Amino acid sequence: MLVSVVIPNWNGEAFLPTCLGSLRRQTYQDFEVIVVDNASTDGSLRLLRESYPEVRVLALGRNGGFTGAVNEGIRQARGEIIALLNNDTEADPAWLAELVRTFAEHPEVTFCASKLLLFDRRDVLHSAGDFYRIDGIPGNRGVWQRDEGQFDQAFEVFGACGGAAAYRRSLFEDIGLFDEDLWMYCEDVDLNLRARSAGHRCRFVPTARIYHRLSASGGGPLASYYCGRNFVEVALKDLPGGLLRKHALALLGAQIRLAGESLAHLREPAARARLRGQLAALRRLPTTLGKRRAVAARRRVSAADLERLLEAGGRPSAGASGGSVTESSGS
Repeated sequence: MLVSVVIPNWNGEAFLPTCLGSLRRQTYQDFEVIVVDNASTDGSLRLLRESYPEVRVLALGRNGGFTGAVNEGIRQARGEIIALLNNDTEADPAWLAELVRTFAEHPEVTFCASKLLLFDRRDVLHSAGDFYRIDGIPGNRGVWQRDEGQFDQAFEVFGACGGAAAYRRSLFEDIGLFDEDLWMYCEDVDLNLRARSAGHRCRFVPTARIYHRLSASGGGPLASYYCGRNFVEVALKDLPGGLLRKHALALLGAQIRLAGESLAHLREPAARARLRGQLAALRRLPTTLGKRRAVAARRRVSAADLERLLEAGGRPSAGASGGSVTESSGS
């Protein structure tokens, strides 16, 4: 089973050797690596050309953000399985083997979530699969918790963090690629929602471990802006009309709370960036609402079933063990 590992890169020369070196050490060998370069101005392309001849390099003429880069990689990928990996990560040697084994053992599963841990504190979790609350706030299961075995059982979760996820090609053929208008941050939340609404299933694979340099290529005001904007856009684009109406107060209340927190810290650049993002979402409202028809056309899960999935808050199904759910505001 050929796996295509797609790595978006923008000025990641300092991170690529660790990431690509860890892929050279994979125990599963039937894979290709595609680095999609977002018009880097550092030595990334030279490094790839001179030190990693086995890597397919797609050099874009402009910075298309995370979504533009991974979409181009997916289009060019040859694998039946397409894995996304951030350039600021290190993969455990068994990462690909565990993902491939999961797909082989669970034909009903169309995408998988890796266990992400912090690069510099490898006993601290960043994501054990992702969740999405009914108030429109996404998050990472187990974020900031010490990894003490509470997330060592594989089970179905709402979705996967796009920094280290794997998908059957058939999922993209069914629901489409990432929404390039989102550019970065919450693009995986959008895909998770569209996939789950269409009946696709995601499995958390605790033995597929990735170590992540948190926000090494983002974070700060950049993350705050796109999270502020994309939280609103994803909810309005993807949630069924019945759920939007039923939970309007919760959805609005969450946005008011986030705006209030930003206003209370208005001197901080990240707070101002989040407010700008929320305002940008309002300006883009006609475009966002215009996408709802395409999402609804692929929906195969009832609003009631989707609501139950979201209300589970990322908890495992009955009989599986898992840790508590903690909110995270970005990758």
